[in-house]
Amino acid sequence: MTGSLDQAKEALGARLRELRHDAGISGTELARRAGWHQTKVSKIEYGKTKPTDADIRAWCAHTGAEDQVPDLIATLRNIEAAWLEWRRLLGTGTKRRQQASIRLEAETQVMRVYHPFLIPGLLQTAEYAGGVLRSVVEFQQVPDDVEDGVSKRMQRQQILYRRQHRFHFVIAEQALYTTVGDDHTMIGQLDRLLAVQGMPRVTLGVVPAGAPYRVSMTNFAMFDNTRVMVETVTAELTVTQPREISQYGRAFDTLAGQSVTGDAARTLIRQALTVRSRGALDSDV
Repeated sequence: MTGSLDQAKEALGARLRELRHDAGISGTELARRAGWHQTKVSKIEYGKTKPTDADIRAWCAHTGAEDQVPDLIATLRNIEAAWLEWRRLLGTGTKRRQQASIRLEAETQVMRVYHPFLIPGLLQTAEYAGGVLRSVVEFQQVPDDVEDGVSKRMQRQQILYRRQHRFHFVIAEQALYTTVGDDHTMIGQLDRLLAVQGMPRVTLGVVPAGAPYRVSMTNFAMFDNTRVMVETVTAELTVTQPREISQYGRAFDTLAGQSVTGDAARTLIRQALTVRSRGALDSDV
């Protein structure tokens, strides 16, 4: 899901196109003056290519907009910071990423999380978290520090007990059935979800498998109304633009509206527990 990144590059390209138009020169002429291939200007203007610092300085120099350089480079930096590849983010293993989450969550009063196929990290048991992080280490081929990563993830969960914080988790019913570890791991995790429902500052909703399609979503977490973090296969995207945050808020409200809570959610969790208990009995025979 690279939409937000693409939109940011397109917005920067549009600003640069305006500077060129204001200067009254064509894309071909700008490329000639800067010594670029003639297609480079259009690729930058339409967000196909991300400009470098040097490109922005040259662009502003040839369009008479040198005063715009600091702001444009700051915009470029924001784009680069918003998109962190997992290989870079997890370069030393999983522990550092969990530590960063502790700081961010401590600064957040209202946290909203949606996941379509896994139990969110703040609600995971140690065994379940170990299975998730082990899969991350293997797939991303990063240093194996799963035990340290699990320890930090468990430390993160202390935030659930602090009075000034509130949490709203929404998961798809599929998350109750996605196998992490084995049946015994899943039984412990599902029991944990039942216990979580009794926590005073936590709301847990489950979107039934038969719920109608309303919005296309991957997993994401909202931190107050200031930041959204979205995970993709290759990277983690941080969204800070108010308009986009508002859209994620609408998406979360839609998913939350489709979810069931309380006794109805407990029924779905217990149904999944029944399936796992049967599987555990069969494997123990």
